[in-house]
Amino acid sequence: TVFVLTSTWQAADCRRNCLIVNTFLSAIDKEISYSDLKALLAKGSGLVVDVRSKEEVDRGRIPGSIHIPVENVESDMSLDTSEFQSKFGVVKPSLDSSELVFHCQVGRRGAVATEKARGLGFKNARNYAGGYREWSEKGGK
Repeated sequence: TVFVLTSTWQAADCRRNCLIVNTFLSAIDKEISYSDLKALLAKGSGLVVDVRSKEEVDRGRIPGSIHIPVENVESDMSLDTSEFQSKFGVVKPSLDSSELVFHCQVGRRGAVATEKARGLGFKNARNYAGGYREWSEKGGK
């Protein structure tokens, strides 16, 4: 959609409404659904990062995920590729990877981790907002 602004009032109104729309679209762009996460895991690609506490992870986890507590996301995602692989046993995703997903229990810490990763340049990082709670409720199926 293209808007032609013919007055200051319209420009101000568009800025406010466009900001709301951009914020909404931005949030959608930063999330992945249960079914899309299942498909990603079925392909055997992507990296799923569990940002919950060790105690939470010990009670159950999404298969194939690695554990980086939310408070360590910036430091661990800043490791060079060889250090990352040595520490986690997986290849560090590229900055433009669309297959980097963070999750927690219900989505809040996952969203924080996603923003931290995006701040480091992982521009397509996404949050599984349903978190481990949704995953376990659906039986991981």
